[in-house]
Amino acid sequence: MSITCFIRYQIDPFQREAFRRYAEAWGRIIPRCGGELIGYFLPHEGSNDIAWGLIGFDSLAAYERYRAALRSDAEGRANFETAQRERFILREVRSWLEDVAGTRNQPRLLQP
Repeated sequence: MSITCFIRYQIDPFQREAFRRYAEAWGRIIPRCGGELIGYFLPHEGSNDIAWGLIGFDSLAAYERYRAALRSDAEGRANFETAQRERFILREVRSWLEDVAGTRNQPRLLQP
């Protein structure tokens, strides 16, 4: 069974670029620590203060290994500290979702 950590961020809309840099740093850190980064997403239309992050793991045990690796990762710690110092994340909520087999990473079918 695969699981996905679905993170909903309420961000300061005036610090959108700070959040972008934060997310881009996770693009290097998460794979190095053992997570499968599905992606980070900034608001485009509609609400301008909600962003999302999705990270996949093979199991909760894999997530625990990832968390241990993350705690010892200097860039990861620095990224967390930057978010705390600059306060561009106002609220963060995590949900854990079970992947539905056969629905993730399906190729796009082109119409003839």
